[in-house]
Formats: sequence, structure tokens, C-alpha cells
Amino acid sequence: MIDKLTNMCYANGKDVLAKKLWEVYQQIKMAYSDKTPIYNLKAVVRETGLKADTLRAWERRYGVPTPQRTESGHRLYSQYDIDVLKWLVDRQNEGLSISRAVELLHRLEAEGKNPFDVNAALATQRHDSRPQEGRHIQIEVERGRLDEGGTVASMREAWIDACLNFDELRAEQLLAQAFALFPAETVCLDLIQKGLREIGLGWYEGKITVQQEHFASALAIRRMEALLASTPAPTRPGRIMVACPPEEEHTFVPLLISLLLRRRGWDVVYLGANVPLRSLEATLATVRPSLVVLTAQQLYTAASLLEMAETLFRERVPLAFGGLVFTEVPELPEVIPGHYLGDTLENVVNQIEHLMTHLRPVPARRQVSYDYKEALDHFCSRQASIEAELWARMEDVIPKRLLAAANQSFGRNIIAALTLGNMDFLNADIDWVEGLLVNHHQMPPEALEHYLNAYYDACVHHLGESGFVVLEWLSRLLGREMPRQVRQQQVKQPIAIRKEE
Repeated sequence: MIDKLTNMCYANGKDVLAKKLWEVYQQIKMAYSDKTPIYNLKAVVRETGLKADTLRAWERRYGVPTPQRTESGHRLYSQYDIDVLKWLVDRQNEGLSISRAVELLHRLEAEGKNPFDVNAALATQRHDSRPQEGRHIQIEVERGRLDEGGTVASMREAWIDACLNFDELRAEQLLAQAFALFPAETVCLDLIQKGLREIGLGWYEGKITVQQEHFASALAIRRMEALLASTPAPTRPGRIMVACPPEEEHTFVPLLISLLLRRRGWDVVYLGANVPLRSLEATLATVRPSLVVLTAQQLYTAASLLEMAETLFRERVPLAFGGLVFTEVPELPEVIPGHYLGDTLENVVNQIEHLMTHLRPVPARRQVSYDYKEALDHFCSRQASIEAELWARMEDVIPKRLLAAANQSFGRNIIAALTLGNMDFLNADIDWVEGLLVNHHQMPPEALEHYLNAYYDACVHHLGESGFVVLEWLSRLLGREMPRQVRQQQVKQPIAIRKEE
């Protein structure tokens, strides 16, 4: 009824009267909010949508709510407790952390104000056609904090600036303020993760030094590890093991996934970067995970992830996987025997929780063909000879430092594409490697073109017909025609990349 009355007032331009109605209604509600403890825990969970573990944690940490106890020790809640809990949930939905919401509740009560008036004022502003008044009330609720840079975007910019200036104190203060104002998930995803991505892009483009990037990454990792260490004991059945495959050193994403899962009550064993394949079976026997989560950011670490995934599949351990490289090469997840977690971090935890209710290993949708396995063995046996010829031909054209970097980047990515069963997976990576060599190693673009042509010639010389899949890809990349004896192998190419029926 009160909603209809206030809406009628707003429709007729009687805003002051509408707000007065809400104020009177909330005062009556506050005065008559029954504090008689009659509701059990199950009823409060159903009424508020909060989990029982959350209610007990809030009571223990913040003293809210304040249920009475029966003689047998069971909690009993009043209508007032339920109203307060709903009020706190509303404040969380507006961006406050639970600790700040409780602090605001106590501050309003200490000042003799009805906290429900603030809730009502915010609610009535949703009907107000003057948005500046809504902003004014929100600022009054958290006065002084939003003025100091209270949006996640502005705080992210300030945090990036502090990191680039090696101002650790300022960077830590900004993170502390952000965690006080916003839910931890929001800070981790929208401030830290996006901030690191911007810094990483600046490094790739040559605008940010490797020292600045390492400083920001180290600061973020320390914060994430501290948060992970402070999470409560698990409350849900099943164990999840999170790790990076061999050679993968980027740990922020698996750390973030581990943190978010632990905050939801899951038992998570986090193994960190560059987890070797050796002794994996022994680790699985000890940890006994219900699910393994692996992340890879680059093509060559996706190849090592495939090897680890095949071991997990043989051991009948379900796998979930993701990472930047899988978003850049959409066909790549097809060759991994596991559940792909998608292209965005925001929904990863929900997908993992769903998998925990449907645990089963799944095979790859496409198997690597015999032609590619044969080409991989052949290339690995001839790689040293190919690079020796490049040293002999290019030593006077490209500085030794650049030549070594180019050989390492190009060689390991060719091996990765062969391992994963499709040389075209290199197409997305070749532009990144080119940018890396030009931006960070100052290799002139014309020198890179010269290098690629020399690499092709060395492959023709040392790989021959058995290196068809490599030579065919290089010939398309450079617009060169393959030698006749190699072209005769072209009929095998469709077999090398076909999908399993």
C-alpha cells in the first residue's frame, strides 16, 4: 500500500509528500519492528537469502545479528534481526563491504538515527526524476570516502600510477581503501586484475619497463597470497587443485580463482607456477582432488597443459582449464581433454561450482593426428641444425642477443603448435612475437622479415618432405612457393588437421 501511495505522489509531482510518507512509514516500522525472538535459523535463511554459514560468520566477526538462544543452544531471531540483515544486504548490493555496512549501521544508531531511513531515502530516489539528489544521498551515506576516489575505475587509475612510480605505500593504501569500500571480488577483478592487464599491455608496447611491471605484479601477488591465507576453513565437500602447467609463470589468475573459491567455502589446494609433470601421479594420490584447474597464458604453455591434461585423463581426474591463449585461439580448447571455463574470469567460479556437481573426465573433441606427432619428432631432432644454420647466415645481420631471442621464441612456438596439432594456432601468436621482438629487443621489422625467410630456407634444407606441415605454414606466412618435392606431400595435410568424428 505504501508503495502505491508514494508512486501516486511522485506521478502528481508531490515529491516532498512522498518522501514524508516514507519517513513516517519507516519510523513506524522501526518502532514496531518486533524484537521477540521467534524465528529459527532455517526461517531466517529463507527470508534473507543468506547462507547459514554467512549468518554465523557475521555474528562472530561483527556482532550482527544478535540472536537469542534456547535452552538447548539453538539460535532464535526476531523480526528486527531479519530487517537489519536485509538492510545490510542492500548496502552490499550498493558496493559497501560487509564490515563497512556494519560500521555504518552502528554509526547511524549511535547518532540516534533510524538506519532504515537511509534505506528508504535511497529507495525513494529510484523513483526520483532528479538523479543529482540520488547522488547526494549516496555521498551522505558514505561521506568523505567516495570523494577520495570511490569508484573502482578511478581507484584503479590511481593504483596503476602508484605502481609505475614505485610508491608501495600509496599503492597499498589504495588497495586497503578499495577493500574497505567494495566487495573483495570487485576489487580483485575490476581493480587489481584489470590494472595488471593495463600495465602488461603497456609493457608489451614498450611504454612501461619490465621493472615497473614486476613491481606491480609482485605487489598484487603478495596481496592475493595474504587474502588466500586469511580465508576460513572449508565448509563444502570435495577438493579442488589449482595449478599452472610446466613453464607457466603467470600466477595471478590461478591465485584469484583459488581465493574466490575459498571465499565460497571450497577446499582448494593451490600449487602455484610451473608445476612439473614428474610426480604428478604421486601428487594426485596424496591430494585426491575432485577437480583440477589449470591455466595457461601462452601457446607453448598450452602445449604443456595438454600433456598434463592427458595424464589427468588417464588417471580419470576431471579437468577444468582456461587462460588468455584459449581466448585468442578459439579452436584451441578442442584439443584439450577437459572442461573449458570460457573467455571471461567473471563467471569462472560459477562454472567450477557447477562442475563440482557433475564430476566426470571428458575427452578432447579433436585428437592430434599422427602426421603432426611425426612432424614434431622430426622437427625436434633437426631444430639444433636449423638454428646452427641461422647463426651462420644471420650473425652479421642481426645482433647475437636478438638472434638468440628470436630462435627461442620461434622454435618453442613451432613445437607448441605441432604438439597441439595445428600450425595455424601460431597465426595469433606470430604477431605477438613480432611485437615482442620489435618493442623490447629493438629488432627492425625488415630484419625480422629477413630472419623469417632465412628460417624457412633452413627448414627446407634440414626438414625436407617430413617437415611438410611446418614448411606449408611458413610458405603461407611468407607468400613463398614450396619446393616441388615437398608439395607432393600436400595430400596428407587435410588428414593432419581433420577433426575426429
